[in-house]
Amino acid sequence: QVQLVESGGGLVQAGGSLRLSCAASGNISRINRMGWYRQAPGKQRDLVAVIISGGSTDYADFVKGRFTISRDNVKNTVYLQMNDLKPEDTAVYYCNLVLSPLPSTRRNYWGQGTQVTVSS
Repeated sequence: QVQLVESGGGLVQAGGSLRLSCAASGNISRINRMGWYRQAPGKQRDLVAVIISGGSTDYADFVKGRFTISRDNVKNTVYLQMNDLKPEDTAVYYCNLVLSPLPSTRRNYWGQGTQVTVSS
């Protein structure tokens, strides 16, 4: 069983910063990728940033230059440093973990979500 525990959300003023953390525990083997998604009320869940097993990263256009994703392989933890936050960044942020226990297998896991609210 795999568990993802998120932390770091909260209320911040526009222009401020927050750092989200997501710690994975349990039966973890062969991490394919870890990432962050977000979902605002009434909208679909969108990819924010992802870090692949080899260390490469990818970001949604709307966060490029403001957000940075990183990973601690020893702690199986992924971080999202969010700077210059804007009111439109307000959403529930979800941690995502993809495992590849076998070459042709993908297992997808989600955290419980953490609320980020940016006031204008």
